[in-house]
Amino acid sequence: MRPCCFETEILPSHRLMLSRHQDPIIAIATASGRGAVGILRVSGPQLKDWAEFLCGKSLKARQAHYLPLNDAAGESIDQGLALFFPGPHSYTGEDVLEFQAHGGPVVLQLLLARCLEAAKEIEPSSGAAYLPGLRLAEPGEFTQRAFLNDKIDLAQAEAIADLIDASTAAAARSASRSLAGDFSKEIHTLRDGLVHLRMLVEATLDFPEEEIDFLKKADAQGQIERLQTQLEEVLARTQQGALLREGIKVVIAGQPNAGKSSLLNALAGAELAIVTPIAGTTRDVVQQTIQIQGVPVHVIDTAGLREGEGIDEVELIGIQRAWAQIAAADAVLFLHDLTRLHLPTYVHADAQIQASLTAQLPTGVPLLNVWNKSDLASHDTGLTPHHSTAHDIHLSAKTGVGIDLLRAQLLEAAGWQPANEGLYLARERHVQALKRVKSHVASADEHLRAQAQSLDLLAEELRLAQTALNDITGEFSADDLLGVIFSSFCIGK
Repeated sequence: MRPCCFETEILPSHRLMLSRHQDPIIAIATASGRGAVGILRVSGPQLKDWAEFLCGKSLKARQAHYLPLNDAAGESIDQGLALFFPGPHSYTGEDVLEFQAHGGPVVLQLLLARCLEAAKEIEPSSGAAYLPGLRLAEPGEFTQRAFLNDKIDLAQAEAIADLIDASTAAAARSASRSLAGDFSKEIHTLRDGLVHLRMLVEATLDFPEEEIDFLKKADAQGQIERLQTQLEEVLARTQQGALLREGIKVVIAGQPNAGKSSLLNALAGAELAIVTPIAGTTRDVVQQTIQIQGVPVHVIDTAGLREGEGIDEVELIGIQRAWAQIAAADAVLFLHDLTRLHLPTYVHADAQIQASLTAQLPTGVPLLNVWNKSDLASHDTGLTPHHSTAHDIHLSAKTGVGIDLLRAQLLEAAGWQPANEGLYLARERHVQALKRVKSHVASADEHLRAQAQSLDLLAEELRLAQTALNDITGEFSADDLLGVIFSSFCIGK
C-alpha cells in the first residue's frame, strides 16, 4: 500500500505560526484623538487574578462594572466600566479585559501606563509578577489571535478590516456577510467536495487489487462536473465581491482641451480639476473616487496626450505620467472633441492615440470612446465621428447630458452585475486562488477521463486544488501572507 498523508494534510497548521502569540497584549482600541468614549483592551491567558487586582473587586463574566479607575497611588484617573470576558468565549478566544472610559487621549494613556505598571507588580501568594510579559499589541494582533484560536477563519478576519474600511453602504453590508461566514461557507462546501473526491481517488490507488471500480461506482465524473459548476458560480460571485471592495480604476485620456477635466468634475459632481481653454492646463494626475451603484470608481484625469513642438519639460512629464496611469487602468475613457472633427490635424492625432492605446492596453481592459461637447456640436452638419461604433457615448461634460449613460457603461465594462442580492465582499487574492482551483480541477477532469493511466496525476491535481482553496480560509497559509494581512489592521483590532 502506498503511503498517504491525506489526513495530516487537512489539519490546521497556523498554530505554529507565531512564537509570541502567548504573550498578554494591550492596546487602545479606539481611534486616536478626542471622543466621548475610549476603549482599552487586554488579551491573554489567565487574566482573571490580575484583572481583579487592577480593578480592586471581583469581576463577573460578561457584566459591566462601573468603578473608579485609579493609578498606583490610589488617585482616580477616571470613572468608567470594566468588562471581563473569560476565554474561550471572547473575541480573541483568550481572557479579555476591556475598560471603557472617557475618550480623552491623556486619560487613555494614563490607563495604559497603569496596566503596564500593574502587570509587573508582585502577587503576594506566588511572589511572581501578576502578568509577566504584558506588551503593546501589534497592528491587527487581537484579530490575529482570534484567527489563531479558531474563532474565525482568514476570510472572516479580512472581512473585519474590510468592514472598518468600507467606503460605501453596499461594501459595508457585503463585508458584514463575509464576517458572518457566508463566503467561508461556500469555500467549505467546495472543499468538502474536493475532499470526497480525493478520498475516492486515494482509495482506488491504495487498493489496486480490488476489482471494484471505486470511481465509476461513486460517479466520480459526475462529482467533478458538479464541482466545476459550483466553482464557476462561486468564482463569479467572488469577482463581484472583489469589484465591490477594490473598485475600478478609470483613466480619462485624450488630446488637450478635449474636456477631460470637465468630465472628471461632472462625474464627481464637484469642481476638482482646473478647467481653462489653454492647452496643457492639466499637467499632473488628478484623482477622485466616486460611487456608482455602491461600487467605488477611482476616476483619474491626466495630462493631454500630444506630440511635436511646443511641449515644455513639465508638460512632457505629465504626458509620461498619463501613459503610466493608462497602463495600470481597469478601463480607459478615450475622450474626443466633437467640435474639432473638421480639423485634419486633430483627427490624425486622435487616430494615432487610438492606435497607441489599442497596442498598449493589456488584454481585457475595455477602451470606451467618449465624444464630448455634444451641446456645442449639436447644430453642426457633416461632422461624423471617425472610428465611431454603436457602443460609443455622446455627452456634454458641461451640461451633464449623457453622464448617467457613461456611468452605466463603466459598470458594464467592469463586469458589474446589478441586483447582486446577498453579495459578500472578497479580495483579489481570493479571486486568484479560485482561478488556481479552477485550473487544477480542469486538469483533474482530464486525468479522470484518462482513467487508470493518470490516477496519480489526478490525485496530485486534486491536492493542489484543495491547497489553493485552503489558502482562502487560512488552513494552509504562509506566515508572510498572514503578516501582510494583519499588518494592515489598526492598532487595538
